[in-house]
Amino acid sequence: MKTGDETYCPGTLAGGFTTYSPACLRNVFSGKKVSHILPYEQPRQNEDVAEQFFENRKRISISGVQEKLSLLLDKNVLRLTVEGEQGTYILKPIPRDLKKVDQVPANEHLTMQIAKQVYGLNTAENAMIFFRDGSPAYITKRFDVKTDVRLRDGHVSKWGKEDFATLAGKTTDNAGAQFKYTYSYEEAGQLIQKFVPAWRIEIEKYVSLVVFNFLFSNGDAHLKNFSLLESPSGDYLLSPAYDLVNTKLHVNDTDFALDKGLFADDFKSGYYKKSGHPCKSDFTELALRVGVAETRIEKLLHPFIEKQPFVETLIRRSFLTEANKRAYLLMYNTKRNHLNNIAP
Repeated sequence: MKTGDETYCPGTLAGGFTTYSPACLRNVFSGKKVSHILPYEQPRQNEDVAEQFFENRKRISISGVQEKLSLLLDKNVLRLTVEGEQGTYILKPIPRDLKKVDQVPANEHLTMQIAKQVYGLNTAENAMIFFRDGSPAYITKRFDVKTDVRLRDGHVSKWGKEDFATLAGKTTDNAGAQFKYTYSYEEAGQLIQKFVPAWRIEIEKYVSLVVFNFLFSNGDAHLKNFSLLESPSGDYLLSPAYDLVNTKLHVNDTDFALDKGLFADDFKSGYYKKSGHPCKSDFTELALRVGVAETRIEKLLHPFIEKQPFVETLIRRSFLTEANKRAYLLMYNTKRNHLNNIAP
């Protein structure tokens, strides 16, 4: 696919590809030769497909204003699921009711690719995909579906998955409509200690994800956007990261989604109190409080504090408009400057 004068894989953003690269096909589509163009129009342009989309949408959860549609791979073609089928992919078309709505798919794709390729975070496999008229969408492979295991009735088996709102015992009934926001990242980290036997390993992944969300202005990292996933050995680990997006491009939000911010007791470093933004000292404190070994913290934070030239490369190769590429890069540099401060 072409962005500017160059062509890049719509999955990995590797140069020199006019469609999905072999690496993308292997990771996202199990090695099958899938087209980056969907065989139908956007819902609003085709009434038959629109009806299918409407029926399909009712069977999958919707986060905020972003529609999520269930797909599966039938031979080499992605199609919408019908009643009784378990989808293995989630498709997110351009949403509604946000500014710069046409940039949302490219934004999420870029942010997820940066998380994986630059910082080595474990993420859900994903790619950009396009309707027949060229309109973009974001596609991600479900990580909770056992694609190679079928039950006796023919249904697909799934791994156990619990989001942090469930682990915290929060529902609309006991915590109100904003239940997924009424918590702190410190308390969320303590859920990992409570429910994960190998928590000392997983807690480092969690802290890295919290720092990443700050660095890339993901102001919607609420309790339902963190999950534990059953492993093949039967215990639970932190799931691959998902729903990573620079929300600041679309809404005027705060640094953190959770109402209490980083800490249950509203702790803030001197720099945080003065600037209104956390710095390295705040994330060091968070790491200590959730059980990261003190000797590991510097190594954990260093990649986020250090300037990463490949971030700029991926931004340049992304499917954002030129103006939004500049805005995305500016936000990254601004947040990294905050991180580089150490409070007295």
